[in-house]
Amino acid sequence: MAGMLRSMVLAGLVAASGVSGAHAGEPVDLDMVARIRQEAFARSQAPANLKELTETVGPRLTNSPAYARSTEWAKAKLQGYGLANVHEEVYDPAFGRGWEYRASRVEMLSPRQMPIHAAPKAWTPGTQGQVEGEVVKAALKTREDLEKHKGQLRGKIVLLDDARKYKPNDKPDFRRHSHDDLGELQTFPVPEDAEEGAQQKRLAEYRKRQEFSRELNAFLAEEGVLATLSISSWDNGILRVTGGGSRKAGEAAGVTELVVAAEHYNQLVRAVERKQDVRLRLDIDAGFTSEEDLPASNVFADLPGGSKADEVVVIGAHLDSWHTGTGASDNGAGVVVMMEAMRILKAVGAKPKRTIRLALWGGEEQGLHGSAGYVAKYLADWPEPTDPEQKALPRAFQRGTGPLQRKRGYDRFAGYFNFDNGTGRIRGIYAQENHAVVPIFKAWLEPFHDLGAEIVTTRNTGSTDHVSFDRVGLPGFQFVQDPADYFTRVHHTHLDTYDHVVPEDLKQAAAIIASFAWHAANRDERLPRKPFRDRDE
Repeated sequence: MAGMLRSMVLAGLVAASGVSGAHAGEPVDLDMVARIRQEAFARSQAPANLKELTETVGPRLTNSPAYARSTEWAKAKLQGYGLANVHEEVYDPAFGRGWEYRASRVEMLSPRQMPIHAAPKAWTPGTQGQVEGEVVKAALKTREDLEKHKGQLRGKIVLLDDARKYKPNDKPDFRRHSHDDLGELQTFPVPEDAEEGAQQKRLAEYRKRQEFSRELNAFLAEEGVLATLSISSWDNGILRVTGGGSRKAGEAAGVTELVVAAEHYNQLVRAVERKQDVRLRLDIDAGFTSEEDLPASNVFADLPGGSKADEVVVIGAHLDSWHTGTGASDNGAGVVVMMEAMRILKAVGAKPKRTIRLALWGGEEQGLHGSAGYVAKYLADWPEPTDPEQKALPRAFQRGTGPLQRKRGYDRFAGYFNFDNGTGRIRGIYAQENHAVVPIFKAWLEPFHDLGAEIVTTRNTGSTDHVSFDRVGLPGFQFVQDPADYFTRVHHTHLDTYDHVVPEDLKQAAAIIASFAWHAANRDERLPRKPFRDRDE
């Protein structure tokens, strides 16, 4: 079977034998590509690792006990692969308190009995056993609202949102990119003129929301509210749940906050609006596992380089997840793909010129904290902002007030590749408006056209850890992936489990990323950098 598979792999590469002719300036090591593909497809450990990570370790909220278990699990695996410099490194000495979700039970007692599908937001307190209360609806969106409802909510369970009309889904839940989709992605949309002061307005709104959230938490606790209920942002029984309360020691965490399936939430609203006596029983086993803010960490492992060992190519994915699913697509898939890429390179005896480093980031879901901390420590950072609105933002989203403060590793950094859009197989890569890398990436992708990976788009994509590198002028990239059911079923939901991952996609992605890392580590020059303005003007 292995011999037949190797023959198939080599046959698939025959069409790519003209790579050097098509992109004469960028050599491609087809022998190494063949070895990588053989190892990736015949002996993959990615699916088995994902089962372990998601179903034995479980969901991995940053600083939760499960996150600590996941770092130990990852280090043991990476050491077993024979990688070097496997270690955990703190990026924030006081990220926040530990928190854990264990179980929840929500029941409607009247006007009739029925179970309610709900789950708590992270960093909110549990109920400390069963509690029962009347359900009321209250808009608590401004300070005036808080004053209006003062003294009226003790012992109540409060509905914070209006009901939402159900909208049937008119598109498939699971989707691959079509030929037309990929063609459209290769066009660059010229941005419209930004509204004057739009950025400042967004910052002011963000800060206002943060301040009001703290006031609301304190108000709910002082008023003796039993719990708040919010409607899930997705229909069809899907619970889409992130964080609430406060992870920081010394800040009010408020009361139990639950997200309720839209179809159940709407029933509660209608019953309250009919002035029926609506009562719920809650038993939420969740809460803080530490009273003090704990340090938060990333995990690293190296495949040491040779003649250019002090130059580094980094591949990464975020290890943390939200808590109601098992973090399989977001981003267990990325974690095991990147670990597998490193395993493949080690297994095929790769001896790169530059060091290839694996980074498993923490704190991505709260604002790219792990990757931003690494970049700031080793590569570059903007000066500490003095504007309070900027200071309120996570580091990766603060606007530079220049000049950029470059660190020792800045000039020796070769490139970063990220994987964080769910299970979807790789169809290409975003060049982040770095036009000089386009022909390079086209050459590197050509041996994988038979696996559906073909396009290089000059577009930007955001919202994940490559942004931490890109914002300081370093080449950082995210791959174009099939949508699968990432934004219809699993993103930040209780359905983010192993069953929604396609194992064959993981194998394809690991092969491509191993090849990209190898070629980036062995080309004569580091990846080109796009023009960069190193101070905000």
